[in-house]
Amino acid sequence: MPGNLSVAELDAAIEARDIDTVVVAFADAQGRLVGKRVSARLFQEEVLAHGAEACNYLLSVDVDMNTVDGYAMSSWETGYGDMMLLPDPATLRSIPWLPGSALVMADLGWESGAPVVQSPREILKAQRTRLAERDLVAYSGTELEFIVFDETYRDAWAKGYRDLKPSTDYNVDYDLLASGRLEPLLRDIRLSMDGAGLYTEGVKGECNLGQQEIAFRYAEALETADQHAIYKNGAKAIADRHGKAITFMAKYNEREGNSCHIHLSVRSSDGAPVMAGEGAHGFSPLMEHWIAGILATLREFTLLYAPNVNSYKRYAKGSFAPTGVAWGVDNRTCALRVVGHGSSLRVENRVPGGDVNPYLGIAAIIAGGLHGVENELALPEALRGNAYASGVDHLPTTLREATQLFADSSIARSAFGDEMVEHYLNQARIEVEAYDAAVTDWERVRGFERL
Repeated sequence: MPGNLSVAELDAAIEARDIDTVVVAFADAQGRLVGKRVSARLFQEEVLAHGAEACNYLLSVDVDMNTVDGYAMSSWETGYGDMMLLPDPATLRSIPWLPGSALVMADLGWESGAPVVQSPREILKAQRTRLAERDLVAYSGTELEFIVFDETYRDAWAKGYRDLKPSTDYNVDYDLLASGRLEPLLRDIRLSMDGAGLYTEGVKGECNLGQQEIAFRYAEALETADQHAIYKNGAKAIADRHGKAITFMAKYNEREGNSCHIHLSVRSSDGAPVMAGEGAHGFSPLMEHWIAGILATLREFTLLYAPNVNSYKRYAKGSFAPTGVAWGVDNRTCALRVVGHGSSLRVENRVPGGDVNPYLGIAAIIAGGLHGVENELALPEALRGNAYASGVDHLPTTLREATQLFADSSIARSAFGDEMVEHYLNQARIEVEAYDAAVTDWERVRGFERL
């Protein structure tokens, strides 16, 4: 894609003085893009071949970047040493919203050469390896919604994120009029992402005030996760440049939340579709087992789809966010919606919100699908009608419940390993503890005078 760079193209751009800085980046445990900016000359001479150092606490902090206890990979007792950022040259790209800069995604490793198994990118790569052992490749697309506000990020911070002005005044789902006033921002994001090597498909309005969704072409699963992290970071930077702020949080207010539906299909390594077949709904046996496995692990893996306290407030009846463990054919009330046919046949997982870590969400889908394939799980009947009123098993309703389900999951430990499971359990417990200790505006409004 235009915007992607080979090492030779990067060298030429540096020689021509078009690029002077290379951003060496990775997604942290929350899915945020972090890393460091290095001079282009140093990147050529040292970093590309040997990597760069970064403190290992970057995978072991809370949202506020506070050091917290309970992590095996880093602590005060172990001295918070370094890990290595090892650039993946296949991910080199231009970054149009950062003049003079290129970006490369990095894998994380220890000085011994061993990978950092708690790294989100490494977690997804491990599931890709499991697929490759079966001669399979996963392709994915993420549909990430966000809300635009006519305020800067700094103004929103100063106001405590209260009384922010959304960029539209009413429901603009598929709207082409009111959404048009956002086109300068949306066009800038779209063109900038194309310039960074992403394939922008289009944009549409959504239901909440100021809510939009920009869609990108599907790609191989790891590439999709990398692009998701880059897009989310870049969209915020571009919005800031326009004097606006956007949020991807799962539930900003009591209206519709921000979803991140993840579409995923599997093909053989030679590109042949393997999900389509002669069975019911045009499914192959692999497709039946695949859906059954995702469904069977949905509750146990919800923590990887919904990692924050706020994530669970999105699951409301009649909101187009799922509440029940069910699958259906083109049924938006179900957690799993099957769409497409032939080579485009795929599963849309509607559980993740805009706050999902894309590496962990995609890894969870693959691990669930493989669980179904390896155990030849039978596929339940498709749900027809309204899943909200069906009486099927409910998704976890709180982060606390999802954490316990993940902790008790032998499937999770088999698929991801104990080190990964314990790391993300600790992250969830810290989030729950922080929430339990917080005194909210809701409590003050209810209790200040009247209780």
